Amino acid sequence: MIKSIKINQKVTHGSFQKSICSSAVFILFLFFLPNMAGAQDFSTAQEWFPQMSVEGTMDMLDPSGPPIIPFIDLTVRNPQGGQEVAFSLQLLLLLTVLSLAPSIIILMTSFLRISIVLDFIKRALSLQQVPPNQVILGISLFLTVFIMWPTFISIYTNAIQPLSAGELSVENAYREAEAPLRLFMYRQMAGSTTAEDNIRLFMSMRELDRPNTLADVPTYVLIPAFILNELTVAFKIGILLFIPFIVIDMVVASALMSMGMIMLPPIMISMPFKLILFVLVDGWGLLTNQLVRSFM
Repeated sequence: MIKSIKINQKVTHGSFQKSICSSAVFILFLFFLPNMAGAQDFSTAQEWFPQMSVEGTMDMLDPSGPPIIPFIDLTVRNPQGGQEVAFSLQLLLLLTVLSLAPSIIILMTSFLRISIVLDFIKRALSLQQVPPNQVILGISLFLTVFIMWPTFISIYTNAIQPLSAGELSVENAYREAEAPLRLFMYRQMAGSTTAEDNIRLFMSMRELDRPNTLADVPTYVLIPAFILNELTVAFKIGILLFIPFIVIDMVVASALMSMGMIMLPPIMISMPFKLILFVLVDGWGLLTNQLVRSFM
């Protein structure tokens, strides 16, 4: 009985070892079979590869070179001659003019009067956001370029172009560029008693003699007198523009009061009527025409 049990255990142990070996062989066969099949299929891949297609690659592309950045050098050295000294002075004068350009355009041209009048018409129409301030300033700028174009051409022809060609010195070019602007400012003040009073005011404040001609008025006296004159003229035009729209506001307000609609703001009712009136009479065209003619 004991011998039979030992024989059965030996048989069972041998069959277990055989089953383990067969399982290991089977697993190894399953593991290497796809690799062998893939190696065989790869050799014939060109036969079934679709046409009009691109093969993929795992190769890394070479990185591009570094970006090219220009080198800017600024050197400070002693001038080698009079021409280099003159060029340095011209560059300094140019930078000064560019820094003062906004003030020159606003205060010494027609920009001041046009911008103030356009702002007055915007307030008279009871408009808050339309047109925006950037649009008002843009219209003023281009109207200024249109009005001042002959003056700018004269400055370029008589001052800038000869200076760049070396025919004029910096001082003479400044005189030539100053003359057209002085003439423009003086023409706007000609025939105005207020402008003459302003010139006398500033001349007396500097304790200067009474001028007989335009040449006797210094530029630093002419510019503030011109600014005050432009402010006065712009406010006179603004008052004249306000009158018809004030009449419309008064009529609408009295009508609302008579109907007992006290809580309704009159501006909400009068603004459409003012816009209709302004559009029907071609307000922008008339305003632009009269503004341009006021400088001629």
